[in-house]
Amino acid sequence: MSHLIEVAFPGNRKEFFSWDEPEPPPVKAAVIVDADRGEDFGYVHAVGELAEKRNRGCAHGCGPSSVASESAAPARRALRIASDADLRQAGSMKQLSADARRQAAEKVKGAGLQMKISDAEWQWDRRKLTLYFTAEKRVDFRNLVRDLAALFKTRIELKQIGVRDEAKRLDGIGRCGRQYCSASWLPELRPVNLGVAKDQRLSLNPSQISGACGRLMCCLRYEHEMYVTARKRFPKEGRVVTTSKGEEKVMANDIFQERVTLRAVEGEQRVLSLAEFSRETGFVSPSTISTAVELPDATEVADDLALVEELIAEESGEVESASPEEELGSGPQPPSAPADDSAQTAARRRRRGRRGGRKNRGPKQGD
Repeated sequence: MSHLIEVAFPGNRKEFFSWDEPEPPPVKAAVIVDADRGEDFGYVHAVGELAEKRNRGCAHGCGPSSVASESAAPARRALRIASDADLRQAGSMKQLSADARRQAAEKVKGAGLQMKISDAEWQWDRRKLTLYFTAEKRVDFRNLVRDLAALFKTRIELKQIGVRDEAKRLDGIGRCGRQYCSASWLPELRPVNLGVAKDQRLSLNPSQISGACGRLMCCLRYEHEMYVTARKRFPKEGRVVTTSKGEEKVMANDIFQERVTLRAVEGEQRVLSLAEFSRETGFVSPSTISTAVELPDATEVADDLALVEELIAEESGEVESASPEEELGSGPQPPSAPADDSAQTAARRRRRGRRGGRKNRGPKQGD
């Protein structure tokens, strides 16, 4: 039975492979895996249930998609545990990749292309060289690929990435003192807009809310839903409300201490708790309204159902007819339906006459 394992490569690149041995390899073990037209070197990042859980998310790698069967195995296999010679060869690849990036950057500068070579990655068997670059516009690098293939004598692959992916590959320490979330654990780099910072009342200074990549920090999304949900319990800022002291304007809301700051027409400000504000103004948050709906009593529901069944029976003619004595005692009843019809017909004629009269009526005096 094959095992599913997740293997990490240089640049925080991770992929899924199948392991055919009876026991899965230990975590952080160096392994040789099947790669594109050759072999590659990496370290085991996850095995067992953790690898299956990450594979179902399909955030990266070549595992089966979420719509595929969970029993489907990855297309590539992990071949063996790396030997000491394999480790020495992999260690020399770091310097070779750095030299390749520098030489490729010189070729780009000589060709005058508007692109930046961010990173280079040699495949372990040196059958392929992958170059990662960033560019603001589309770049025609066909001539560059031919020059690089003639220089390195191997297959060349250029991949354009964004600035967030560049920070993920290069890695580093953020302003929080910890490793970048994108490089350590974040499986998907979702876009972050300025509205997220506005909802949290953060400073809109780009130098304070931007990461090393120059974009808004990914961590701004972590608590955004909590802020949006909490603010629904408070009145809208700028709204004028009527309190015990007259009309006042809502200036600010403190969602952590549940306080509301009000300002009167004269300019005097005061701070109330959310409970005191609700008592003075009768303000009820939408969340409270949704939870305060009372369900009808069971007896009321039964009475309503009985009334509906009785009305249906009367319309279908299933109600028992009155006895002859009751009919004789009641006496003949005047026909009401024709009278009602004649009254409705007369009302329609009067309305039509009024409308027609307005159409045929001449101009008013003074026109």
